[in-house]
Amino acid sequence: MSKSKGKAPQTQASGLYKPESIKDVAESLNITNLSDAIASALASDVEYRIHQVVDEAARFTRHARRTMMTTSDIDQALRVLNIEPLYGHSPHNPPTFKRALPYPQSQAAGTVYFVEDEEIDFDRVLREDKIPLPKPANWTAHWLAVEGVQPLIPENPPAIPRDEPDLASAKLTTPPRAGPQLPPTPSSPGRSGNYGAKKPNQLLVKQVLSRELQLYYTRLTSTLLPPRDESMRTAALTSLRSDAGLQTLLPYLVKWVGDGVVGVLREAGSLSEVDGKVLEILLDVIGALLDNKTLFVEPYLHQLLPPLLSILLYGNLHPTNSTQLRTAASQVLSHLLTQHSTTYPSLSPRIMKTLLVALISPGKGKGTREGAVRGLIGVGKEAVRKGLLEGGGAKLIGSECSSGEASPVVGAVLDALRLLAPSSAQPRPLSPQNQEDVSVMTSLAALLGPFFAARVAPDGEWGRTILTVQTTAGP
Repeated sequence: MSKSKGKAPQTQASGLYKPESIKDVAESLNITNLSDAIASALASDVEYRIHQVVDEAARFTRHARRTMMTTSDIDQALRVLNIEPLYGHSPHNPPTFKRALPYPQSQAAGTVYFVEDEEIDFDRVLREDKIPLPKPANWTAHWLAVEGVQPLIPENPPAIPRDEPDLASAKLTTPPRAGPQLPPTPSSPGRSGNYGAKKPNQLLVKQVLSRELQLYYTRLTSTLLPPRDESMRTAALTSLRSDAGLQTLLPYLVKWVGDGVVGVLREAGSLSEVDGKVLEILLDVIGALLDNKTLFVEPYLHQLLPPLLSILLYGNLHPTNSTQLRTAASQVLSHLLTQHSTTYPSLSPRIMKTLLVALISPGKGKGTREGAVRGLIGVGKEAVRKGLLEGGGAKLIGSECSSGEASPVVGAVLDALRLLAPSSAQPRPLSPQNQEDVSVMTSLAALLGPFFAARVAPDGEWGRTILTVQTTAGP
């Protein structure tokens, strides 16, 4: 038994995979007490596994009718044997191994193979023509048509000239159709009437409405105006608010709303209660168009804002529904700015500037000033602060009001101040005997004017909050 044990390691050590390699791997894994018998047994097992993988890879080489085994054959053999394949070796560029010369000082060392490094001739590389790298694939966006006009840019096909003498009028007019007729598609205010005459090569994109959309337009407008059946009007607004497929009809609806507002406000003198109802319906139509998620309203914002601002700033609305109309217009304006002020950052400042001019300019009526205040409420707190506090709008309105007046413009200013700083649930009036309260009252009179300072004085905490808002936001 002792002799057989002594011979077994010598027999196993005669294989291709040496036990010394096993010990080296064990030492790299911090295993220092590996015996010779275990190392020999592991070396024999590793050699057997290598033979097994090579035999399996040789099958793939033979089936591929090749004489040289590649790394892909080894990968396939490892997959067949359910072993994770090796990574980082490509069969398309196999390395070439070169046999090293024997080392004279160590004759017992085995044969060593190595991958020979390629020698690069710099003179030859510098003389060769450089191959330029191709441009990477990219993409860009461009306008196919703007308001029906095809821009003359390299990405668009060139316009085809025609021999007709009156090309612009031929493109703009359409033959008469049976059934209801629609107004022409409104154009942008930046385009003049002779835009087609200046650039005759630009083709206009025709927009033909289907018979169903024409019928829808006729039924919708006739149901909304003149105001008759409340249930049918509600159904029409619900359709505008939720139906898809109305994008083609959107410019006609926007123009119909604008013409309707202009037609009502153009009448001289004070408006009747029926006219106020018509304006209320048109505001509901604008709100429904903004609520419809399937409509792309952004190109028509410049046509929706004039009707809104006209209703807000018109001074001769009917007294019974003037406050209701201006409040509704302010809410629609707030909804519009909430949706589109992120896309157009200059939209809110421009509207605020228009409202400030109507609020502060001398000679304006109380109705116009009320609409300006309601519009500032729709724009936001900062607009209210700049208009009423910093711009002196509250002072100006208070100077035009008599003592104890409770007109709609006074209510609008108080609503704006409540938006700026909410009033207290349990108000405590400012006392003339308290020096601190007297100081607060003086500051309020300097900021809001005596009229509105007296309106805020019954709620001392509200007045202090208003002063704090102006002090923290002021320069």
